[in-house]
Amino acid sequence: MKDAPLLLTDRLAAWAGTRGTTEQVAVAVLIEEGDVLAREDVRDLLVVDTGTAASCDWPRFEARYRNSLVLDASERAFLDFVVAVSFPRLVPLWQVEHLGERRLAVVLRALAALAGAADTVTVSVGAGPC
Repeated sequence: MKDAPLLLTDRLAAWAGTRGTTEQVAVAVLIEEGDVLAREDVRDLLVVDTGTAASCDWPRFEARYRNSLVLDASERAFLDFVVAVSFPRLVPLWQVEHLGERRLAVVLRALAALAGAADTVTVSVGAGPC
């Protein structure tokens, strides 16, 4: 019996596991959020997929996503964060107001992972004010 092909997210996670922390976190954030990576235009610009393996072409994506993709404010803020994680860059923090609760929680978990505190910092949606 032939093994079922791996999902794109599994192939990306496997590739990210061979990369540095920043790329691992950037891929994990894309997979966790799900909606942006589900877009064909985003995948076409970001993912290099051979069918058996997949990787992210961060330089190509960073150079073109702002002008090639039609994004709402939340998607734009989220992808700006992902690119800043994958390619350490400055990202304007005022954009968090556009993320919405679900994407903000994903971003906060990613920041905890980057700081090495993913196992000690808990982030949840709808927990109320601090």
